[in-house]
Amino acid sequence: MSANNLVIRNLHVAVDGKEILKGINLTIEEGKIHAIMGPNGSGKSTLAYTLAGHPRYEVTEGEVWYKGQDVLDLEPNDRSKLGLFLAFQYPVAVAGVTVANFLRAALNAHRAQEGVDPKSTAIPMAEYRKVIKSRMDMLEMAPDFARRYLNEGFSGGEKKRLEILQMAMLQPSISIMDETDSGLDIDALKIVAEGVNKVKAEKPELGVLVITHYQRLLNYIKPDYVHVLMNGQIVREGGPEMALELEEKGYDFIREEVFGNAS
Repeated sequence: MSANNLVIRNLHVAVDGKEILKGINLTIEEGKIHAIMGPNGSGKSTLAYTLAGHPRYEVTEGEVWYKGQDVLDLEPNDRSKLGLFLAFQYPVAVAGVTVANFLRAALNAHRAQEGVDPKSTAIPMAEYRKVIKSRMDMLEMAPDFARRYLNEGFSGGEKKRLEILQMAMLQPSISIMDETDSGLDIDALKIVAEGVNKVKAEKPELGVLVITHYQRLLNYIKPDYVHVLMNGQIVREGGPEMALELEEKGYDFIREEVFGNAS
């Protein structure tokens, strides 16, 4: 098994003392697109935030291995530097901080080395301008986007496009996308999905975990594998055809098969 696969073993997670994830076993393969689908309250966002290292989510049991390390032992910034990226369902606004300055700070944080003067590892401004221009050109974003304050007054689609721009800038090796389709109309959904596909085409070894309620996003970001998360467990796995089956039948048929009348 490749060390560049993200391997989740028997992951149990509690929030405020209540167990949400109840033994997740999942491998996100290098270069593959995995989709996790499931109803509200099944634990999808809990999984995303746990992998990113949010302090509210308490891991009570299990391991998450990536590049030879149990990432559960790492701080969130170290997980990011290792190559993990989380695209938020609800990106926050930060008044007074431009998109360009935010992205430069994020890039410099990735380049920083322990015990080394941060100024010596910071990306030179001329180089940074070339990088952000090339990324924005690839994603067909207007230049003035970089001068706006971070997510302030942004539409839902603009917030999600900024997440994709950040992913393109940081060049992660595993990207976790937490309900990227949430709140998007069909036009915005297509634009955001096209951005993800461009980043993936440029870096074929990128592993992607797409978390979603609905099959519609998977019309544009084509998964290699689909996993159904329900009641804190992966209860069904298959290929892209599973998303179509869920779209047609809903989740009740799986709930009845797995849990009977008690779910």
